[in-house]
Amino acid sequence: MKLTKDGIKNISEWESKGYSLPKFDREKVEAATKAEPFWIHFGAGNIFRAFQANVVQKLLNDGVLDRGLVVAEGYDYEIIEKMYRPHDNIGALVTLKSSGSVEKTVVGSIMEALAADTENEADWARLLEIFRMPSLQMVTFTITEKGYLLRNASGVMMPGVEDDFAAGPVLPKSYIGKVVTLLHARYTNNELPVAMVSMDNCSHNGDKLYAAVKEFAEEWERRGVCKPGFLAYVNNPGKVSFPWTMIDKITPRPDAKIEKILADDGIEQLEPVITSKKTYVAPFVNAEECQYLVIEDAFPNGRPELEKAGLYFTDRATVDKVEKMKVCTCLNPLHTFLAVSGCLLGYTLIADEMKDPDLLRLVKRLGYEEGLPVVVDPGIIKPRDFIDEVVNIRIPNPFMPDTPQRIACDTSQKLSIRFGETIKGYLARADLNVADLKVVPLVFALWLRYLQAIDDNGNAFELSPDPLLDECRKYVSAVVPEALEGPQLDDLLHRADIFGVDLFEAGLADKVKDYFSKLTAGNGSVRNVLNSL
Repeated sequence: MKLTKDGIKNISEWESKGYSLPKFDREKVEAATKAEPFWIHFGAGNIFRAFQANVVQKLLNDGVLDRGLVVAEGYDYEIIEKMYRPHDNIGALVTLKSSGSVEKTVVGSIMEALAADTENEADWARLLEIFRMPSLQMVTFTITEKGYLLRNASGVMMPGVEDDFAAGPVLPKSYIGKVVTLLHARYTNNELPVAMVSMDNCSHNGDKLYAAVKEFAEEWERRGVCKPGFLAYVNNPGKVSFPWTMIDKITPRPDAKIEKILADDGIEQLEPVITSKKTYVAPFVNAEECQYLVIEDAFPNGRPELEKAGLYFTDRATVDKVEKMKVCTCLNPLHTFLAVSGCLLGYTLIADEMKDPDLLRLVKRLGYEEGLPVVVDPGIIKPRDFIDEVVNIRIPNPFMPDTPQRIACDTSQKLSIRFGETIKGYLARADLNVADLKVVPLVFALWLRYLQAIDDNGNAFELSPDPLLDECRKYVSAVVPEALEGPQLDDLLHRADIFGVDLFEAGLADKVKDYFSKLTAGNGSVRNVLNSL
């Protein structure tokens, strides 16, 4: 049994092992896709293979679509050469159920895989050809938030960007330079319309993609190195749109335990590849069962009926509400609470924390009692249903190898959004009292206690990376009562850039300090505080 077009022809063998196979004529679909591609996706990683590719497979199986996907990789070309092509663009998706069972699917909806590499003449020529085709409706991206940056944190141009600004749409080196060059090719072919859709997990992602594309167009027109009118084309939503989206699906790195399950079924050649750029890829992906993709319905060249596979199409304001529901209340704050608590209590799996009665009780209180009252209902997804799924299915999933240590990364950058917005919601409402918040200030105090890098048993542990780690640790370095009364801790609690509000002005600083005092009372004090609430 091999994950190749010939290897999956023995249908009965695969199905006897519990695999769902493509139910369409793959050769026919491949020919149609290459003749008239409608969707090209940039970013050949796990989320694409687990989510978008599986959505298209479902629609092909159901007869809603008659063409598949084209994928392009603009950063790590070895993913295409060493993983996609040897397997004829076919892979296995193992869906990890909260019940402890798995669902196994052979995904064969990707019909063409290309390296977005201008030194690869054949692939680059094919990409230019695709972008000039009237059939192309949507260009989507999962290239991470960093993929849209033209400058680093110090304001220095990313590699290749300045050269691409100067050269124009010829043989670009930077990722966005390649994308804009391809878009320029579409512009020069009768200004064909298209939707440029970021599906990366970042706020207002369409704006980030638009800003990068627009800056290229502005520079090229200013320097006279592109066809005149390109900037107007980019700025015309009737020609080029940049919808906002909200995506939510956890796809951990391919796991050795899952590889063993597949190998025991008789599948060969499952060995992962670690590329020269340190990307870890395998012929399979493992992912949670829950998924959401909410998309602003702005497609100037039309779009496929992806809603028939469970995707949501709506207006921009609703996308924003769904994102805030997830990030500010119903998922991300619960993760952060579990992250700092888990590190202090010695947990190494988030799922195991949900078996802890104290943590489970406080997670529910944080979500249902403190967060839910200030959630703006987006209408298309009920917030209570979303939290129900998070608390009862997603976080407790025993297959998900997510760790509190990973989620604790960059906590100083997360607190203002994940908890500050809830505090602001209470302050803005006459029917709510910020003094009723108990778990939100506890999370702040737990983070301060976490910064001391000593667990509840008195053992040192390694703090997760955070850009403000050294700066914030100085406020809590002394575990003595005097530290609670001195100006240092007060200075930190005044910082609205970290907490979203000035905690003194919000009336929560004393509560945070009281919790922190109790959390630093000695070994076992973290457990005692959690148990007392």
